[in-house]
Amino acid sequence: MPNRLAQETSPYLLQHAENPVDWWPWSAEAFAEARESGKPVLLSVGYSSCHWCHVMAHESFEDQETADYLNTHFVNIKVDREERPDVDAVYMEAVQAATGQGGWPMTVFLTPEAEPFYFGTYFPPAPRQGMPSFRQVLEGVRSAWADRRDEVGEVAGKIVRDLAGREISYGDNQAPGEAELAQALLGLTREYDAQRGGFGGAPKFPPSMAVEFLLRHAARTGSEGALQMAADTCERMARGGIYDQLGGGFSRYSVDREWVVPHFEKMLYDNALLCRVYAHLWRATGSELARRVALETADFMVRELRTNEGGFASALDADSDDGSGKHVEGAYYVWTPDQLSEVLGEDADLAAHYFGVTEEGTFEEGSSVLQLPQREGVFDAAKVDSIKQRLLVARGNRPAPGRDDKVVAAWNGLAIAALAETGAYFDRPDLIEAAVGAGDLLVRLHLDDHAQIARTSKDGRVGANAGVLEDYADVAEGFLALASVTGEGVWLEFAGFLLDHVLARFVDPESGALFDTASDAERLIRRPQDPTDNAAPSGWTAAAGALLSYAAQTGAEPHRAAAERALGVVKALGPRVPRFIGWGLAVAEALLDGPKEVAVVGPSLDDEATRALHRTALLGTAPGAVIAVGTPESDELPLLKGRPLVQGEPAAYVCRNFTCDAPTTDVERLRATLNG
Repeated sequence: MPNRLAQETSPYLLQHAENPVDWWPWSAEAFAEARESGKPVLLSVGYSSCHWCHVMAHESFEDQETADYLNTHFVNIKVDREERPDVDAVYMEAVQAATGQGGWPMTVFLTPEAEPFYFGTYFPPAPRQGMPSFRQVLEGVRSAWADRRDEVGEVAGKIVRDLAGREISYGDNQAPGEAELAQALLGLTREYDAQRGGFGGAPKFPPSMAVEFLLRHAARTGSEGALQMAADTCERMARGGIYDQLGGGFSRYSVDREWVVPHFEKMLYDNALLCRVYAHLWRATGSELARRVALETADFMVRELRTNEGGFASALDADSDDGSGKHVEGAYYVWTPDQLSEVLGEDADLAAHYFGVTEEGTFEEGSSVLQLPQREGVFDAAKVDSIKQRLLVARGNRPAPGRDDKVVAAWNGLAIAALAETGAYFDRPDLIEAAVGAGDLLVRLHLDDHAQIARTSKDGRVGANAGVLEDYADVAEGFLALASVTGEGVWLEFAGFLLDHVLARFVDPESGALFDTASDAERLIRRPQDPTDNAAPSGWTAAAGALLSYAAQTGAEPHRAAAERALGVVKALGPRVPRFIGWGLAVAEALLDGPKEVAVVGPSLDDEATRALHRTALLGTAPGAVIAVGTPESDELPLLKGRPLVQGEPAAYVCRNFTCDAPTTDVERLRATLNG
C-alpha cells in the first residue's frame, strides 16, 4: 500500500512511495504529528540519481522489520534535496559541523521543533568498518529520547545556537579589484594539476566556473597562463572517461585524478555549465575539440534530457540494469574487448586502441570506460565515425539509466543560457529554439502572476516548493542570454521581474549580503546563506552576475549597486579559496571590464550586414559583455534607444562605464574592440 509520498511530484520521493516506512513529506503536519505523539523525527535527505541513497533504501527502507521499528518509534520525513535545497543546506551545515564531513543520503534526527541532535549519512544494515548498523543507531536514538530527553533537548538547543553563530565573514561590500583577481589566479595556479589538468586530487570535479574565470581573465589581461590552464583542463576532461565519448555529455565527477573513471550520473547543471564553457573556449581559441564538445553536449541535453513539455530533466542515474536484472553503476557506458568484437567484428581492435579498451580494463570486472588516450597517430575519421555510430546503436539496446524528470528552474536557466549561446555561435537555430522552448515553459508554468518562481515542475504540473535565490538568478541569467541572442525584449523584461524579487526579498539591505531563501519563505532553524560556488553557481554569485548584466542592458543603477555590494564576498573569498568562488570571480572580471555594452542596429534582424555585426558581437570575448540587437525604432531593448543607422548602414555602438566609442559599420573594427 503506497504511503503519503504517492501524492508528490518528486521522482525521488515517488521512488519511496511503496516503502513499508510510513514516510511524510516535509510539512507542518509531520512536525505536528511528532509533537502530538511525542516522537523524535527521522529526516532522510537524498536525490534520485544518488547511488548510496538507492543502496540504503534497498537495505533498510524496503525492509519490513526496519520499517516497523521506524514507524513505531519515529515520525519519518523524506526530502528530495533538489526540491528543497534550503532544508538540505541548513541540516547539511549541522552534519558537517558535527562530523567534519557530509554527503547523501543524509540522516538526521530532530526534535519535534525541527532542532537536530544526532547526525550521519549512509548507515549499513549490519556494523561495517567501524560504522554502527542503522538498527543500532535507531535503538541508540530511541533510548536517548526515552531516558535522557532533557539532555537531548540541551544538545539540540546548543547545535541551533552554534549554527546561528556561524555567520559568514562577509568582509566589506566593495567589489574585488585587480589585486584580488591576480591573487585568485595565483591561488588557482598553485592548485593546478599541470600533468592532468584540473585542480586538486581525487575525486576530481569539472571546474567549469573556475575555467570561465580563467577565460575571462585571459580575455581582459592577455594572460597566456590563464588561457593555457583553461584549454588544457578542457582537453583532458574531453579526452577522459568523464566525457561520454559516444553520446556526448559529462558525468558528475571522476573518482581518480586522471579523469578516467567517472561517477556515472549525468546532471543537467554540469552539462549546461560545461557546454557554455567549451563554447566560450572555442570563441577564445578556435579549438576544434572545444567546438565538437560544446555541440555534442548541447545535443545530449536536447536529445536525452528534454521533457515533453519543453523543459530539461534534472539527471540520468549512474546505475542501470546490466542485462541480468541487477542494477550496476556504469553498466550502460562501459565495454569489454569481447563486447567490441560482438558489435564491430574486424574493427574491434582499432576501436579498442582508439578508445583505450584493454583486456584488464579500467573499470570493474575487466570492463573499460571509453576515453581518447591517443594524442599521437592518424586515424581514419570516417572509420572512427562509423565505429562510434555502431557502438551508439548497440548501447541504445542496453537498459537505459533512469531519468529524474523533474524540471528544476535554476538548472533550466543555466541550460537556456548554454543552448542559446551555443546555437548562436555555431549557426544552430534548433538549439536556440530549444532554449526558447524551455524559457516559455518557465514563464508559463513556473512563474505566477507576481513573477514569483516555483522551484520545480514535473509532467506539466508545478511543484509546491517556492523558488530559492539560485532559481531567480539562474533563470534571469538564461533570459538575459536569450535577449542578447534573439533581440526579443520580452526576455529582458522577465529577467527584470525576477531580479526585482532578488532586490526586494533576498538582499540584506544593511550589508548587501544575500540569503538563499526569501524574507517571506518558510522559517527553518536558520536562514540559509552560502556564497560558495560548488556544483553550480551559488545563488549569491549568480544573482551578482545577473544583476550586473541587467544593469548594463538597462542602466538600472540599483541593480548595479547591488551587484557591486554582493561581490564583496568575492573580495573576501577569491584570494583564499578561488576554486570555490569561480563564478563570483568570473562576474568580478565582467565588472572590471565594464562590462561592455554593445548595441547593434539594422533595418531588420534578417538583414545580412546586421546579422554579421550581431554575430561578431556575440563572438566577442570581452568578459560579460551584453548585446542588444534590433531596429533603430525598436523600443524593446533600452540599449537601442537613440542609436540610428550610420549613413543608412547597420552599425554597432560599444559603450563602457558611460563612455561610448564612435559607432562602426565595420565587422573587423567591432571584433578588435571586443577582443582587446
